[in-house]
Amino acid sequence: MSDIKSLPPQSILVLGAGELGFPVLRNLAEVAKRAPGSTVSVLLRASTIHTSDTGKKSEIDELRGLGIQMVAADLVNDTVDQLAAVFSRFDTVVGCAGMVAGPETPMKLATAALKSGIKRYFPWQFGVDFEVIGRDSPQDLFDAQLDVRELLRSQDKTEWVIISTGMFTSFLFEPVFGVVDFAHDTVNALGSPETSVTLTTPDDIGVLTAEIVFFEPRFRNEIIYLSGDTLTYGEVAGILERVLGRPFTQNVWTLPHLMDELAKDPTHHIKKYRAVFAQGRGVAWPKAGTFNATHSIPVITAEAWAREHLASK
Repeated sequence: MSDIKSLPPQSILVLGAGELGFPVLRNLAEVAKRAPGSTVSVLLRASTIHTSDTGKKSEIDELRGLGIQMVAADLVNDTVDQLAAVFSRFDTVVGCAGMVAGPETPMKLATAALKSGIKRYFPWQFGVDFEVIGRDSPQDLFDAQLDVRELLRSQDKTEWVIISTGMFTSFLFEPVFGVVDFAHDTVNALGSPETSVTLTTPDDIGVLTAEIVFFEPRFRNEIIYLSGDTLTYGEVAGILERVLGRPFTQNVWTLPHLMDELAKDPTHHIKKYRAVFAQGRGVAWPKAGTFNATHSIPVITAEAWAREHLASK
């Protein structure tokens, strides 16, 4: 990894502390120790920072225990100028808030980041490769992410880094996604059994993002790919059979079928995602050549995740 003796200090602000933000914050706090003088802060709503909810309060206490500073702001209700004023106190801003308020949020945050004059911005693009997918895809939210990329590329004052992770590993096995039907021991392949998908766990994304933020030589204006695993839907059935010790039937949801389902229910977000993943473009890349593979950083495979989370069930 980076030369531990020569990491320059950074002041880092992470937007949000949810499913992805929390692992990113934990790991940034750890890697920051290699760069003396670095600070890690998290932007949260004031109501979250001062919450009386026991679960949330324990999370806030954990973050404070890691030396992470709290910054109160509201990504939804604050103006671009208000957010820019907050961002301007930091060198690096890492977006981990997801699409908290619909498709306009990514552009709002990117505009605030550029206006703030920060040195480097990591937008919320932890997911698929939007450019390979292209505009006017079945998932219309992706066009907003392309708008952000165009904005970042149109200027040269703030450096940007995009981290492409594929799908969160757990989501592939979520009943709501429909690929794995545990009730009928069936895998519904999106597009075909040969269609591939790249998967990475939020915990691994947290580890790798922290390394990327502090990596020397510094990443500038580029897209970095991660992969916990890249596999076909046909291989998913084999994993489940090995882990659960029972046969799984393979079924195929063709792209025409999924587009027809979406046409009947055009605002259904899960149906949009199924159609995009069935197209097979920009949703998978070889594990070889990814940041984690190049630097020999261990990650959780889909089979290892399934053994940990599904076998006990």
